[in-house]
Amino acid sequence: MTNKDLHDRRFYRAKQEADFARQVEPRTPQTEDPAYTLAFQDTEFLLREELRPVRFQLELLKPEMLLDEAGIGSTLVMYGSARIPEPEKADALIEAATDDAALITARRLKEKAKYYDEARELARKASSCGIEENGKRDFVVCSGGGPSIMEAANRGAADVGKESIGLNIVLPHEQAPNEYVTPSLSFQFHYFALRKMHFLLRARAVAVFPGGFGTFDEFFELLTLIQTGKMEPLPIMLFGHDFWHRVIDFDALAEEGTISRKDLDLFQFVETADEAWKIIQDFYDLDCG
Repeated sequence: MTNKDLHDRRFYRAKQEADFARQVEPRTPQTEDPAYTLAFQDTEFLLREELRPVRFQLELLKPEMLLDEAGIGSTLVMYGSARIPEPEKADALIEAATDDAALITARRLKEKAKYYDEARELARKASSCGIEENGKRDFVVCSGGGPSIMEAANRGAADVGKESIGLNIVLPHEQAPNEYVTPSLSFQFHYFALRKMHFLLRARAVAVFPGGFGTFDEFFELLTLIQTGKMEPLPIMLFGHDFWHRVIDFDALAEEGTISRKDLDLFQFVETADEAWKIIQDFYDLDCG
Protein backbone atom coordinates (compact mmCIF):
# COMPACT_ATOMS: atom_id res chain seq x y z
CA MET A 1 0.00 0.00 0.00
CA THR A 2 1.32 3.44 -0.91
CA ASN A 3 2.07 5.65 2.09
CA LYS A 4 0.78 9.15 1.31
CA ASP A 5 1.43 10.67 4.73
CA LEU A 6 3.79 13.62 4.28
CA HIS A 7 5.35 13.25 7.72
CA ASP A 8 5.88 9.48 8.04
CA ARG A 9 9.44 8.16 7.85
CA ARG A 10 10.52 6.73 4.52
CA PHE A 11 13.61 4.94 5.90
CA TYR A 12 13.85 2.20 8.47
CA ARG A 13 15.26 3.15 11.86
CA ALA A 14 18.76 1.92 12.70
CA LYS A 15 17.36 -0.57 15.23
CA GLN A 16 15.16 -2.13 12.52
CA GLU A 17 18.06 -2.32 10.10
CA ALA A 18 20.16 -4.00 12.80
CA ASP A 19 17.43 -6.60 13.25
CA PHE A 20 17.38 -7.24 9.51
CA ALA A 21 21.16 -7.67 9.51
CA ARG A 22 21.00 -10.28 12.26
CA GLN A 23 18.49 -12.31 10.27
CA VAL A 24 20.51 -12.41 7.04
CA GLU A 25 20.51 -15.78 5.25
CA PRO A 26 22.29 -17.75 4.00
CA ARG A 27 25.41 -17.63 6.18
CA THR A 28 28.43 -17.40 3.92
CA PRO A 29 32.13 -16.56 4.35
CA GLN A 30 31.27 -13.05 3.20
CA THR A 31 28.46 -12.45 5.70
CA GLU A 32 30.44 -14.07 8.53
CA ASP A 33 33.50 -11.88 8.10
CA PRO A 34 33.79 -8.89 10.52
CA ALA A 35 34.04 -6.57 7.53
CA TYR A 36 30.36 -7.24 6.81
CA THR A 37 29.17 -6.23 10.30
CA LEU A 38 27.30 -2.94 10.46
CA ALA A 39 29.79 -0.33 11.61
CA PHE A 40 27.72 0.81 14.60
CA GLN A 41 27.42 -2.80 15.81
CA ASP A 42 31.07 -3.66 15.33
CA THR A 43 32.65 -3.36 18.79
CA GLU A 44 36.17 -4.13 17.60
CA PHE A 45 35.88 -1.41 14.99
CA LEU A 46 34.57 1.14 17.53
CA LEU A 47 37.51 0.38 19.82
CA ARG A 48 40.15 1.18 17.22
CA GLU A 49 42.52 4.06 17.94
CA GLU A 50 41.18 6.02 14.98
CA LEU A 51 37.69 5.97 16.50
CA ARG A 52 38.65 7.80 19.70
CA PRO A 53 36.87 11.02 18.58
CA VAL A 54 33.70 9.01 18.04
CA ARG A 55 33.99 7.44 21.49
CA PHE A 56 34.43 10.92 22.97
CA GLN A 57 31.22 11.99 21.31
CA LEU A 58 29.32 8.90 22.45
CA GLU A 59 30.50 9.34 26.04
CA LEU A 60 29.35 12.95 25.96
CA LEU A 61 26.02 12.20 24.31
CA LYS A 62 24.75 9.17 26.21
CA PRO A 63 24.63 10.68 29.73
CA GLU A 64 23.51 14.05 28.35
CA MET A 65 20.55 12.53 26.53
CA LEU A 66 19.51 10.25 29.38
CA LEU A 67 19.78 13.00 32.00
CA ASP A 68 17.72 15.28 29.79
CA GLU A 69 15.10 12.56 29.29
CA ALA A 70 15.03 12.02 33.07
CA GLY A 71 14.17 15.68 33.60
CA ILE A 72 17.38 16.63 35.42
CA GLY A 73 17.69 20.40 35.28
CA SER A 74 20.50 21.05 37.73
CA THR A 75 22.63 19.18 40.24
CA LEU A 76 24.31 19.45 43.59
CA VAL A 77 27.69 17.83 42.97
CA MET A 78 29.42 16.16 45.90
CA TYR A 79 33.13 15.31 45.68
CA GLY A 80 35.07 13.41 48.33
CA SER A 81 37.26 10.51 49.36
CA ALA A 82 36.53 6.87 48.55
CA ARG A 83 38.30 5.87 51.81
CA ILE A 84 36.55 7.72 54.64
CA PRO A 85 34.39 5.18 56.52
CA GLU A 86 30.91 5.75 57.86
CA PRO A 87 31.11 6.27 61.64
CA GLU A 88 29.80 2.79 62.48
CA LYS A 89 32.69 1.20 60.60
CA ALA A 90 35.49 3.53 61.67
CA ASP A 91 36.61 1.45 64.65
CA ALA A 92 37.12 -1.57 62.40
CA LEU A 93 39.93 0.30 60.62
CA ILE A 94 41.70 0.91 63.92
CA GLU A 95 41.33 -2.72 64.94
CA ALA A 96 42.76 -3.84 61.59
CA ALA A 97 45.88 -1.64 61.87
CA THR A 98 49.04 -3.76 61.84
CA ASP A 99 51.66 -1.13 62.71
CA ASP A 100 52.00 2.38 64.12
CA ALA A 101 51.77 4.10 60.73
CA ALA A 102 48.58 2.21 59.87
CA LEU A 103 47.17 3.05 63.29
CA ILE A 104 47.81 6.78 62.82
CA THR A 105 46.11 6.67 59.40
CA ALA A 106 43.14 4.73 60.78
CA ARG A 107 42.66 7.23 63.58
CA ARG A 108 42.78 10.15 61.16
CA LEU A 109 40.20 8.47 58.94
CA LYS A 110 38.00 7.93 61.98
CA GLU A 111 38.23 11.66 62.76
CA LYS A 112 36.88 12.38 59.30
CA ALA A 113 34.11 9.77 59.49
CA LYS A 114 31.73 12.50 60.69
CA TYR A 115 31.76 13.89 57.15
CA TYR A 116 30.00 10.75 55.92
CA ASP A 117 27.02 11.78 58.01
CA GLU A 118 27.28 15.41 56.91
CA ALA A 119 27.36 14.41 53.24
CA ARG A 120 24.34 12.21 53.77
CA GLU A 121 22.46 15.00 55.53
CA LEU A 122 23.29 17.59 52.86
CA ALA A 123 22.01 15.20 50.20
CA ARG A 124 18.79 14.76 52.19
CA LYS A 125 18.28 18.52 52.40
CA ALA A 126 18.91 19.14 48.72
CA SER A 127 16.74 16.21 47.64
CA SER A 128 13.90 17.17 49.97
CA CYS A 129 13.82 20.72 48.61
CA GLY A 130 12.01 19.48 45.51
CA ILE A 131 12.52 22.52 43.28
CA GLU A 132 11.20 22.14 39.73
CA GLU A 133 11.23 24.63 36.87
CA ASN A 134 9.90 24.06 33.37
CA GLY A 135 9.39 20.39 34.16
CA LYS A 136 13.04 19.95 35.20
CA ARG A 137 14.22 18.95 38.69
CA ASP A 138 16.86 21.06 40.39
CA PHE A 139 19.64 20.22 42.87
CA VAL A 140 19.55 16.52 42.07
CA VAL A 141 22.41 14.94 43.98
CA CYS A 142 25.33 13.83 41.80
CA SER A 143 28.37 11.90 43.06
CA GLY A 144 31.18 9.86 41.59
CA GLY A 145 29.04 6.80 42.26
CA GLY A 146 31.63 5.00 44.38
CA PRO A 147 32.00 4.23 48.09
CA SER A 148 32.50 6.41 51.19
CA ILE A 149 31.56 10.10 50.75
CA MET A 150 30.10 9.32 47.33
CA GLU A 151 27.96 6.58 48.84
CA ALA A 152 26.81 8.96 51.58
CA ALA A 153 25.63 11.45 48.95
CA ASN A 154 23.55 8.93 47.05
CA ARG A 155 22.34 7.38 50.30
CA GLY A 156 21.04 10.72 51.57
CA ALA A 157 18.90 11.13 48.46
CA ALA A 158 17.61 7.56 48.82
CA ASP A 159 16.72 8.28 52.47
CA VAL A 160 14.01 10.68 51.29
CA GLY A 161 12.94 8.61 48.30
CA LYS A 162 14.62 10.77 45.66
CA GLU A 163 16.73 9.87 42.66
CA SER A 164 20.44 10.59 42.49
CA ILE A 165 23.18 10.37 39.88
CA GLY A 166 26.39 8.33 39.94
CA LEU A 167 29.21 9.00 37.47
CA ASN A 168 31.42 5.94 37.79
CA ILE A 169 34.76 5.39 36.05
CA VAL A 170 36.40 2.23 34.72
CA LEU A 171 39.58 1.55 36.70
CA PRO A 172 42.15 -1.28 36.56
CA HIS A 173 41.01 -2.44 39.99
CA GLU A 174 37.40 -3.27 40.78
CA GLN A 175 35.13 -0.24 40.86
CA ALA A 176 31.37 -0.66 41.08
CA PRO A 177 28.53 1.81 41.71
CA ASN A 178 27.30 2.02 45.27
CA GLU A 179 23.88 0.52 45.95
CA TYR A 180 22.15 3.87 46.49
CA VAL A 181 22.66 5.31 43.00
CA THR A 182 19.44 5.34 40.97
CA PRO A 183 20.00 2.52 38.44
CA SER A 184 18.73 4.52 35.47
CA LEU A 185 21.06 7.39 36.44
CA SER A 186 24.16 5.25 36.99
CA PHE A 187 26.72 5.98 34.28
CA GLN A 188 30.09 4.45 33.51
CA PHE A 189 32.91 6.38 31.87
CA HIS A 190 36.14 5.45 30.17
CA TYR A 191 37.44 9.02 29.84
CA PHE A 192 38.08 11.06 32.98
CA ALA A 193 37.75 14.26 30.93
CA LEU A 194 34.21 13.46 29.82
CA ARG A 195 33.24 12.39 33.32
CA LYS A 196 34.49 15.67 34.77
CA MET A 197 32.60 17.57 32.09
CA HIS A 198 29.34 15.87 33.08
CA PHE A 199 29.97 16.69 36.74
CA LEU A 200 29.88 20.39 35.91
CA LEU A 201 27.49 20.77 32.97
CA ARG A 202 24.46 20.82 35.28
CA ALA A 203 26.17 21.76 38.55
CA ARG A 204 24.63 24.67 40.46
CA ALA A 205 26.53 24.02 43.72
CA VAL A 206 29.51 21.86 44.67
CA ALA A 207 30.32 20.38 48.06
CA VAL A 208 33.92 19.20 48.41
CA PHE A 209 34.73 16.83 51.27
CA PRO A 210 38.18 15.69 52.39
CA GLY A 211 39.74 13.53 49.70
CA GLY A 212 42.84 12.59 47.77
CA PHE A 213 44.21 13.10 44.27
CA GLY A 214 40.85 12.60 42.56
CA THR A 215 39.07 15.10 44.79
CA PHE A 216 41.91 17.61 44.39
CA ASP A 217 41.81 17.18 40.62
CA GLU A 218 38.08 17.85 40.45
CA PHE A 219 38.21 20.73 42.93
CA PHE A 220 41.12 22.57 41.32
CA GLU A 221 39.73 22.16 37.82
CA LEU A 222 36.48 23.71 39.04
CA LEU A 223 38.38 26.62 40.60
CA THR A 224 40.37 27.10 37.40
CA LEU A 225 37.25 27.23 35.26
CA ILE A 226 35.72 29.94 37.44
CA GLN A 227 38.99 31.85 37.97
CA THR A 228 39.58 32.06 34.22
CA GLY A 229 35.99 33.03 33.43
CA LYS A 230 35.18 29.84 31.55
CA MET A 231 32.41 29.10 34.06
CA GLU A 232 30.18 31.40 36.07
CA PRO A 233 30.62 31.42 39.86
CA LEU A 234 28.54 29.04 41.97
CA PRO A 235 28.57 28.02 45.64
CA ILE A 236 31.63 25.89 46.46
CA MET A 237 31.75 24.57 50.01
CA LEU A 238 34.85 22.89 51.46
CA PHE A 239 33.98 20.62 54.36
CA GLY A 240 36.66 20.46 57.03
CA HIS A 241 38.60 23.66 57.69
CA ASP A 242 41.34 21.83 59.59
CA PHE A 243 41.84 19.21 56.88
CA TRP A 244 42.08 21.68 54.02
CA HIS A 245 44.41 24.04 55.84
CA ARG A 246 46.62 21.12 56.83
CA VAL A 247 47.02 19.78 53.30
CA ILE A 248 46.95 23.04 51.28
CA ASP A 249 48.33 26.42 52.26
CA PHE A 250 45.90 28.62 50.37
CA ASP A 251 47.24 31.82 51.90
CA ALA A 252 50.76 30.93 50.79
CA LEU A 253 49.58 30.69 47.18
CA ALA A 254 48.27 34.24 47.42
CA GLU A 255 51.38 35.47 49.25
CA GLU A 256 53.58 33.94 46.55
CA GLY A 257 51.59 35.81 43.93
CA THR A 258 50.63 32.70 41.99
CA ILE A 259 46.95 33.41 42.61
CA SER A 260 45.11 36.59 43.44
CA ARG A 261 43.96 37.20 47.01
CA LYS A 262 40.40 37.52 45.71
CA ASP A 263 40.62 33.97 44.32
CA LEU A 264 40.29 32.79 47.91
CA ASP A 265 36.71 34.07 47.82
CA LEU A 266 35.74 31.45 45.24
CA PHE A 267 35.01 28.92 48.01
CA GLN A 268 33.87 28.82 51.62
CA PHE A 269 34.75 26.52 54.50
CA VAL A 270 31.98 24.70 56.33
CA GLU A 271 31.67 21.93 58.89
CA THR A 272 28.02 20.93 58.69
CA ALA A 273 25.30 20.24 56.17
CA ASP A 274 23.24 23.06 57.68
CA GLU A 275 25.99 25.59 56.96
CA ALA A 276 26.42 24.35 53.39
CA TRP A 277 22.72 24.33 52.62
CA LYS A 278 22.32 27.87 53.97
CA ILE A 279 25.06 29.07 51.61
CA ILE A 280 23.18 27.50 48.70
CA GLN A 281 19.86 28.96 49.87
CA ASP A 282 21.31 32.43 50.24
CA PHE A 283 23.04 32.30 46.85
CA TYR A 284 19.86 31.32 44.99
CA ASP A 285 17.29 32.97 47.30
CA LEU A 286 15.67 29.62 48.07
CA ASP A 287 13.00 29.35 50.75
CA CYS A 288 12.83 25.56 51.10
CA GLY A 289 13.98 24.09 54.41
